[in-house]
Amino acid sequence: MSVNALYRDDFYLSTAEAVVTAIHEDGGIELDQTCFYATSGGQPGDTGFFERADGSKIVLGQTRHGATKDIIIHVPQEGEAPPAVGEKLVLHVDWPRRYRLMRMHTACHLLSVVCQYPITGAAVGEDESRVDFDMSETIDKDEVTAKMMALVNENHPVFVQWITDEELAANPDIVKSKNVRPPIGLGRVSLVCIGENSAVDSQPCGGTHVSETQEVGAIYIAKIEKKGKENRRFRIRFGTPNDDA
Repeated sequence: MSVNALYRDDFYLSTAEAVVTAIHEDGGIELDQTCFYATSGGQPGDTGFFERADGSKIVLGQTRHGATKDIIIHVPQEGEAPPAVGEKLVLHVDWPRRYRLMRMHTACHLLSVVCQYPITGAAVGEDESRVDFDMSETIDKDEVTAKMMALVNENHPVFVQWITDEELAANPDIVKSKNVRPPIGLGRVSLVCIGENSAVDSQPCGGTHVSETQEVGAIYIAKIEKKGKENRRFRIRFGTPNDDA
């Protein structure tokens, strides 16, 4: 059953009401709608808990997609009591964790603005993220940090525009990633845009992001690793370079 993924239209929605539509053999729970982000595109799925009518909680260990992107499965931690199909629940996302991931994911987009090379891989984390670029040049990590922080401090708006799958297919050059497919198959694709009229960047992405660049906060490039003749891995962390000293 297709789920109404509320986070696609509101990244800041951390609680919502929902009805259980299916229970899987492994305990995974499907709902009619959810504000829980499912693991995708290098960003981990949300954790948190469901609140039942009697006030008891079902603590979640992960959120993932099912066989297709329009199926979202919420996986309880081991030993949690299962709900019943048709039961009404109140959903509570672990907001501090989600917000850190939103800030980090936006930081990865800022890095792709500063380093305009094809992206070969990426992983968003709570404390450190990595972005891999198809590049052979040597680049100074402090210079990259300074340029990223300039974009943070300029406080550009970050927003989503929707285009159709067909519009994306007609404009393949807007995709920066070489081997990660944009979130297609739902009939529409979200473009994460930075700057007035997308002046800074516009990139297909199904992840969650902050609404203005200053929310990212202090970030820096902790390390640039050589991962082959034409591959460089950039590691982004919160804080300043002095934090590694």
